[in-house]
Amino acid sequence: MAIAVSILDALTTLACAILLLRGYARTNKKLLLWSGLCFTGLTISNSLIFVDLVLFADIDLYPWRLSTAAISMAILLYGLIWESR
Repeated sequence: MAIAVSILDALTTLACAILLLRGYARTNKKLLLWSGLCFTGLTISNSLIFVDLVLFADIDLYPWRLSTAAISMAILLYGLIWESR
């Protein structure tokens, strides 16, 4: 069951990233770009959860998962601050 949740979580964030970046391509709104980049990073982070817990159970990828999620949130935060000016 945990495997299915991990896969669905990664697919959901991937779908959000695709929709946000496609919206940016149509409207050229910068906030959609920053959100799409954030969700792309979150997709990588969620994929690393699947790889860590299912494929490589003996290797700890926690620092990589945490750093990709933190970088993704920093990208979104930078975009929010930059676009508010």
